[in-house]
Amino acid sequence: MKSAITIALVPQIKSGPWVFWENLEDSVVKAAALGFDAVELFTVSATAVDTSLLQQLSETYRIRICAVGTGAGKVIQGLTLTDPDAGVRARAIEFISEMIDFGAAFNAPAIIGSMQGNIPQGTERTIALQWLSEGISLLADKAKKKGVALIYEPLNRYETNISNCFADAIAWLKMLDTNNIKLLADLFHMNIEEASIPETIYQYGSYIGHVHFADSNRRAMGMGHTNMNDIAKALRYISYNGYISAEVFPWPNSDAAARQTINAFNTWFK
Repeated sequence: MKSAITIALVPQIKSGPWVFWENLEDSVVKAAALGFDAVELFTVSATAVDTSLLQQLSETYRIRICAVGTGAGKVIQGLTLTDPDAGVRARAIEFISEMIDFGAAFNAPAIIGSMQGNIPQGTERTIALQWLSEGISLLADKAKKKGVALIYEPLNRYETNISNCFADAIAWLKMLDTNNIKLLADLFHMNIEEASIPETIYQYGSYIGHVHFADSNRRAMGMGHTNMNDIAKALRYISYNGYISAEVFPWPNSDAAARQTINAFNTWFK
């Protein structure tokens, strides 16, 4: 397993659970100095970051890009894959498609979390799921052509009314024609929705393509009450070899959260 930490370059989400902010180069330097294997990027758009600079930083500091988030599409532009307006859904697909291109240049998958949206009031669930299925199937096929998976994130009930737990997400994925979608195991969301995080990992391990390493209070692991011992055992049991990425609040500050994260990663996965 490999360690990663989040960098957000989106001013509108400054209160969110991302560790490093604003300055890409400084953040990469800090992540590399602490020993992280990779960074996970959240950008305003696919063109907001100079890819040549990002490539240079990756090579200079020997750190990879493990994934790219798409949430800015919702936060800034109000785009989701379940919007009743077909034009909005089309723009959401376009935005995520561009992020797939951006990430694929670094062999990094795009994550669909908040951009899945919600089942709108007055819309039948089957109709909203059809919209989501159509959009995500197109995007999964695009990602496959680019040589990367598409990552879908089940979110807790306070953030979406679509898929909150792994069982529901997988039941829906099995109805799709694509096999290029992996699930994001976000330990914070799972702590709310799963009866047992370790048992969920044992049961559905083959679907996991990315892990968000966050404690029960969305702070760095070790600052809440998550039982990491059994979770780490489960991840080792399923031979998970992907990234363990810290999507956590920068509490009490970014540097402290990053140090706590790498110490926790080394405790459980080294």
